[in-house]
Amino acid sequence: MRNVLIILFITCAWSTTAIGQDKVFSFVAIGDMPYFLPDDYARFENVIKSVNQQDSKFTVHVGDFKSSSTPCTDEAFQKILGYFSQFTKPLIYTPGDNEWTDCNKKEAGSYVPEERLEALRKMFFKDSNSLGLEKLPLTSQARMPGFAKFVENNRWVYQNIDFATVHLVGTNNNLVPENKASVNEYFERDLANEAWLHEVFSQATASGAAALVLFTQADMFNADKGNAGFTRVLRTLRQLTLEFGKPVLLINGDSHKFLVDKPFLLGQTKKVMPNFTRIQVFGEQDMHGVKVTVLPGAPVRFQIEQLFVNGN
Repeated sequence: MRNVLIILFITCAWSTTAIGQDKVFSFVAIGDMPYFLPDDYARFENVIKSVNQQDSKFTVHVGDFKSSSTPCTDEAFQKILGYFSQFTKPLIYTPGDNEWTDCNKKEAGSYVPEERLEALRKMFFKDSNSLGLEKLPLTSQARMPGFAKFVENNRWVYQNIDFATVHLVGTNNNLVPENKASVNEYFERDLANEAWLHEVFSQATASGAAALVLFTQADMFNADKGNAGFTRVLRTLRQLTLEFGKPVLLINGDSHKFLVDKPFLLGQTKKVMPNFTRIQVFGEQDMHGVKVTVLPGAPVRFQIEQLFVNGN
């Protein structure tokens, strides 16, 4: 039995030039998996097999390919990279906190988080293409003057929809006030993410994109997780979404619970912002995917399907 939601965005009118020529297409989002290693490797193989059987055009992994209590070794990273190469269609990845900010834990190897971040960048973002057997060309923030190190922030276009990853992670986005290295890393990446959001929305506006889909690891709307590290980016995202006027879909992981909601409100009215929707993917114990089908039109509609994996 399939569980399907269809999200219809009601927004201001805009040009429908070329929209009618676009075709229905799907993509898959996963995250927070495999989690408990090595036991979950077999279940992750089930996920890969299931995703490869879909008619989706690409898959996005929104981070946390291990728990925070498993080793952050190069060997562990390489094993996941090998799994990512088994996806037949393009696989786009954005880092999670368990891969670097939490690697200072004793059980994870007592690494320096910033060193693990550099290792991730070198290993998973070697060139301007996606991972997976079939490659998808990506445009990295590293091309922007002053942001050469941020190879993990990428954008791409499929038909008339713009897509982008933004490197935002749990554990309060690595904002640890008592740790100078953490604070320095956070503020540098926070400024980069703000610049990247402006670039992504600007490109979507200039190209006449019908909608914009963003991917992050962090659940920025869960106050219990701490949100001081997301103040700037949430303010910027909210304002740019209002100005864009067209559908914006944000997909994140981090909280390990599938949900679809509209967390942005319009001022003090308590009315939801109609053109912004958030999907949170499954994760941890629930190793399943979310399949999103884009239905062209004015406005664009997103059909959201829970992709349950047999055996998981």
